[in-house]
Amino acid sequence: MWQTLGQDHVINFLRDSIQRGTLAHAYLLAGPAHVGKMRLALDLAKTLNCTGSQPPCGNCPACQRIEQGKFSDVVIIDKNAGRDPKERKKATEIGIDTIRELLQHGSNLPPYEGKFKVFIVDDAELMSTEAANCLLKTLEEPPKYIVLILLSSKDNLLLPTVISRCQRFELKPLAISEIEARMAHNPDVPPEKARLLARLSNGCLGWALTAMGDNNYFNQRDARLSEFAALITQTWDERFNYAQQLPSDRSSVEELVRLWLLWSRDVMLVKYNCDDQVTNLDRLKELKSWANMMTVVEITGLIECLNKALVDLGYNANIHLLFEVIMLDIPRKDKRAGYAFSSASTV
Repeated sequence: MWQTLGQDHVINFLRDSIQRGTLAHAYLLAGPAHVGKMRLALDLAKTLNCTGSQPPCGNCPACQRIEQGKFSDVVIIDKNAGRDPKERKKATEIGIDTIRELLQHGSNLPPYEGKFKVFIVDDAELMSTEAANCLLKTLEEPPKYIVLILLSSKDNLLLPTVISRCQRFELKPLAISEIEARMAHNPDVPPEKARLLARLSNGCLGWALTAMGDNNYFNQRDARLSEFAALITQTWDERFNYAQQLPSDRSSVEELVRLWLLWSRDVMLVKYNCDDQVTNLDRLKELKSWANMMTVVEITGLIECLNKALVDLGYNANIHLLFEVIMLDIPRKDKRAGYAFSSASTV
């Protein structure tokens, strides 16, 4: 049984391709982080190597070993593959040596314990130009017994020549109701937390399942939102001092700006009395305070500023200057305006 949820259009196509013998030699699974790309890739690997009567059965040795990451004919390649553990934190790309040793060389060898050799390249957009060109050699003349699966949340960064040689599928985010229902299956997750996780997930079930048991995430989120919520009544000096302490690596910055963007969107929803549609349900009191103090024009301007910041990050913008611009674009309000600030989360 396929364990991937919410991607029936892709699963049905792949299942039909296998039954008809029209399986492609390379696939590109595109979609936001944690939407289920790796889960779908592993499900396909199981289906291709399953020895049960209705693949993927999940019970045969091949299915179980693939799930455990012990199947020699399923190779997962990411930026840390083949690296010394001490060097993994510094890794920023998938280099040519990794592709040459794990994929190009491995694809020349027949399957050892299965029917197909499956190579899964996670975060494929992180391949260096040299690595991508090395991959092209295998994509152009692949052996019949291998299947390449590229996973990417930013496939626009891949070489067009790589994309053109893959069958591309777009994985769509799930509905909030689907994720909330999935969260409700766990008796240890209170209904209000399941509802909040579903809203915060942006339709990505994998993210929700990971965050479900990660108290560090909620603690950090609470701190970041409390700090951001307080900015509206702070002086310019306080804002710029705060900006100096924010993260400097691009992935963390992008995550933070998206968090602020969700907050600003929620403020606009509250402004129009759409409280039941907000994402940050546990911060409704602070959201209402912002909505009461800000005009629609001010909220719209802040949303546009944060959207532009995300675009600029993709063009390697100076992070320090980017935060300074955001600090200037957040309207300043007098504390006597009745702003209600709380640093405690209700979840």
